[in-house]
Amino acid sequence: MTWFNKQSRLVQILLLLIPFVNWIVEIVVRWSAFLKKGGLLRLLLAIIVIPGIGVVLGWVDLIWILLFGHLILAK
Repeated sequence: MTWFNKQSRLVQILLLLIPFVNWIVEIVVRWSAFLKKGGLLRLLLAIIVIPGIGVVLGWVDLIWILLFGHLILAK
């Protein structure tokens, strides 16, 4: 999670634009956020991104990054 947050906004956006890379980034960021901070909602997001829904969530996160500067529930 911290590796992704340390990247420039442009790199974050590019990582979330590419579908397969987007999915891998979502899995890694979501599970690291859950392991670091815990919480039921973070666990549910981590489980939801595994079956491929993470690609769609990644595109939502792309918009979230543009608006707020961080991933949904991963700050």
